[in-house]
Amino acid sequence: MLCRSMQTRGRMLIIMLLLLCIALPVVAADKAEAATANNVTIKINNVKVKLADPVQVSDGRLFLPIANLAELLNAKTKWDQDNEAVTIQTVNKDKIVLSNGVPVVYFNESRYRMDVAPFVAEGRIYIPLRHVAELLHATVKWDGEAQLAELETVEPAVVTEDYGVPEITEQHGISLKALLKRNKLSNADDIKVGTSLRVVIPSILDNEAEPYTKEDYMLLAKLTQVESGYEGYEGQLAVANVVLNRVKDSRFPDSIYDVIYSGKQFPVAHNGMLDKSVPNASVLRAVKDALNGRNNVQDAVYFYDPKVTSGSFWSGLDKIVTIGSHRFAK
Repeated sequence: MLCRSMQTRGRMLIIMLLLLCIALPVVAADKAEAATANNVTIKINNVKVKLADPVQVSDGRLFLPIANLAELLNAKTKWDQDNEAVTIQTVNKDKIVLSNGVPVVYFNESRYRMDVAPFVAEGRIYIPLRHVAELLHATVKWDGEAQLAELETVEPAVVTEDYGVPEITEQHGISLKALLKRNKLSNADDIKVGTSLRVVIPSILDNEAEPYTKEDYMLLAKLTQVESGYEGYEGQLAVANVVLNRVKDSRFPDSIYDVIYSGKQFPVAHNGMLDKSVPNASVLRAVKDALNGRNNVQDAVYFYDPKVTSGSFWSGLDKIVTIGSHRFAK
């Protein structure tokens, strides 16, 4: 038993090191584009699998269709076409929600920020290999020479009289704090004999997303509706991000409320139109995505309609992009 435990610990340490040091020597796509990686083999629990959708590579990183893999691991998936989002219920009772272009993932109702945003190709959401494995409670090994990705599912650890928290944390190379957080437990006293503990710790748990209030969400949605409710999603997303970019810019107030109600940029905040605004579904999605980190107008702190707004101030701005009827600038 002891020998087997030592072997298990050894394998886990090797896998952890591989996760930390993983490098993907595949042919890199253009930085802003993803390309199909046809020569990559995927194995799950040592069995070669054929995905319904191709593996992608972007900026030197391997991206896998998480819904494809989730289904192979008996998870339930639901695709929301309107919001370009997938909800996954895993066999370990984890709930994962990922959205196209949004770096924040909802994991068991909490919000965490990934180091790269998912993208959609042919109706499937892709995320990096390491995130796929961690979110689906698996380990991963990457063999660059063989172009082989091996995922191995990890069964939750069940506490017994002879196999308690100290043994579990030692075997899986994790801290008590991480174990408690992963399983949404307050302290070790909550862990009784018979408790099933998830032991793969997604790296995203170290990067909680910046919180926002329901009040801020609705205020920003009302403003976005008035200013760009008639525009498409991208235009609405851009307007919401101008406000959020201002919050982060030292030249402007540091809250959504103060940005909207200070100065003359948003007359609708002072003439009653904002209070009467009723955000539509597209605006609500755009604002939520903006608050979750999707930004299509980086650094833009102004927007205006060049057909109705002119003058030396506006013409002197650095234009970033035009979306619909609005020009976005800094």
